[in-house]
Amino acid sequence: MDDTSLPVLLAFASLILGMLAAAIFVYIVVPRRRRAKEKAAAATPVVPTPPPAEPAQEPEAPPAPPAPKQAKKVKQHSLFVIFSQPDATTDARLTEWLRSKNARFDAIKKVFLIDGQQPSNPVTVANAFPPGDMPDLLGGETHEPIRGVSLLVKPPLRKRRNQQMHVYVALAKEMNETFSGDMLDADRAPATESTYTQIIG
Repeated sequence: MDDTSLPVLLAFASLILGMLAAAIFVYIVVPRRRRAKEKAAAATPVVPTPPPAEPAQEPEAPPAPPAPKQAKKVKQHSLFVIFSQPDATTDARLTEWLRSKNARFDAIKKVFLIDGQQPSNPVTVANAFPPGDMPDLLGGETHEPIRGVSLLVKPPLRKRRNQQMHVYVALAKEMNETFSGDMLDADRAPATESTYTQIIG
């Protein structure tokens, strides 16, 4: 055996031993360490992490009152006062009420007109039964007892010019109080403050 083959043989042997040591480390030592860590983790009590705290909720505000409905486009506002006990006395009171409002009788249309704030757009007082035809109370025309009246007015073209709507609502409320009747809106439902708010705009 020559001098060079011995070192080569030793190097080859050490290489094989090194590979064997690495294999033992990988297959024996590493799994043991892994099992030891798993055992340690199993022995340690797991503290559950609390769920993230929810942001403090502010108390709910009470719901806002419903906004009044937008007034739909109408050609004419209508309110009806139905008298509870129509008779000759009611007719006399209605005649005096019309006279106090400086109402004038339109013989062609058979209605009364109250100028209010805008004579070009007067408030119309018509008979509710039958619709429209009103006797000339101021002229003393004979008639059946009036059972109710309708108050009519055209809405203004511009919302700023709604002075007549204020007059209209005031007249309707006054008539309802004077005659202790039933005030109905255009849909024949009881009129409310919301009804008046929509008319005034």
